[in-house]
Amino acid sequence: QLRLVESGGGLVQSGGSLRLSCATSRGTLEYYNIGWFRQAPGKEREGVAFINNSGDKTDYVDSVKGRFTISRDNAKNSAYLQMDNLKPEDTGVYYCAADLTILSESTTPEADKYDFWGQGTQVTVSS
Repeated sequence: QLRLVESGGGLVQSGGSLRLSCATSRGTLEYYNIGWFRQAPGKEREGVAFINNSGDKTDYVDSVKGRFTISRDNAKNSAYLQMDNLKPEDTGVYYCAADLTILSESTTPEADKYDFWGQGTQVTVSS
């Protein structure tokens, strides 16, 4: 059973930056595609950024392209989401998720394919 823990959220002004981390204290992330999702109050969960298990393929939702960067360090069993030029509409609870794929040349954009989820970290961007 994989246990994911997010960290790095907080309150930041518009235009600022945050770096979210997703780590596992049990198991290894090596064979999992990773996705970052977010949910704003009153809105549905939205996929934000995705990376395959080897880290050589990434995808982003259009609203964050050019501002967010997803990465991973399998040796550290961690994944990251660097968020720059944050906007108030980026506010929400951010979750990382892991999809067991073993070998994958593509990312997993579909939320219902993920096997494990973290508990989330709050990101608030003030205007």
